[in-house]
Amino acid sequence: MCSNVVKDEQLISSYIKGKESSLNILINRHKVRVLSFIISKVKDKAVAEDIFQETFIKVIQTLKRGKYNEQGKFIPWVMRIAYNLSIDYFRKRNKTKFVRSKDDFNIFDVIKDSSISKEDEMIQKRILSDVKRLLHYLPESQREVVKMRYYANMSFSEIAESSNISINTALGRMRYALINLRKIIKEQGVVLSIEK
Repeated sequence: MCSNVVKDEQLISSYIKGKESSLNILINRHKVRVLSFIISKVKDKAVAEDIFQETFIKVIQTLKRGKYNEQGKFIPWVMRIAYNLSIDYFRKRNKTKFVRSKDDFNIFDVIKDSSISKEDEMIQKRILSDVKRLLHYLPESQREVVKMRYYANMSFSEIAESSNISINTALGRMRYALINLRKIIKEQGVVLSIEK
């Protein structure tokens, strides 16, 4: 049987039983897709390659411990690991990027890219702090979608794949998250603006 027609689950089972070459087939099969996904997050090929290696180290550790239980969902599982490691990279570097959205209401529009005064910089830091605090009021499913969309610049299809949900569910969670954030901002009287 040609390795290209062997399903991921069969290769995983074969690897767990001791056939090391099965893992090589799996890695080679998905390398371009996983690596491209990581590069799209971290914007640095060398860093992405490190995260890719780390991703598959976690995959191997999980498989060897017999803890893999994502039957039929190997790639979404691997992408979740890669996404989490990409987020960890930004946390460690403390360089999380806030990205503009095409949604009608964008709490991150208040964060300007242009050079700003010291006073505005202090206000901006306060806004970031407020936004982070407000996210804690959202249900976890909505909070995660907001983080993936705004902090990690993921498309809705990437969010859906990473979270193992449909695109419609991802869009719905974002919609409800924005509605809830509007309510929270109004209720708490938070001013998210540095306009003079």
